[in-house]
Amino acid sequence: MEQLPKCPECGSEYTYEDGQNYVCPECAHEWSQSAETVEDEGSVVRDANGNLLADGDTVTVIKDLKVKGSSSTLKIGTRVKNIRLVEGDHNIDCKIDGFGAMKLKSEFVKKN
Repeated sequence: MEQLPKCPECGSEYTYEDGQNYVCPECAHEWSQSAETVEDEGSVVRDANGNLLADGDTVTVIKDLKVKGSSSTLKIGTRVKNIRLVEGDHNIDCKIDGFGAMKLKSEFVKKN
C-alpha cells in the first residue's frame, strides 16, 4: 500500500487522495500532489555544521543570543529539545525553559 504524506498544516497522518489533491480530514487543508514533491525538496534545514535537522530533534545554541523585547540573553550551550521546523527567516519554533516559546535561526544551533 502506498504511504500518503502527512498534512503540512497540522501533521495529521490521516490524509487521503481526492483526484489530483491530498486532503486532511482533521483541519480541511487541501494541497496538490505535484506541489508536495516541490515542497519536500525546498524544505531542507541544516544546522551551523551542515547536519540535516528534523522535527523533534534536540539542538544546542552555539552563540549568545539577545532575546528581542527582553533584557535577558540566551546563553551559549543552552539545549533546546523537541524543535519544530517552520518556513521563514527564523526556521525553528521551540520552547526554552526560562524563556518560553521562541523562534531561532538554524545557523545559530548545532544538532546533538
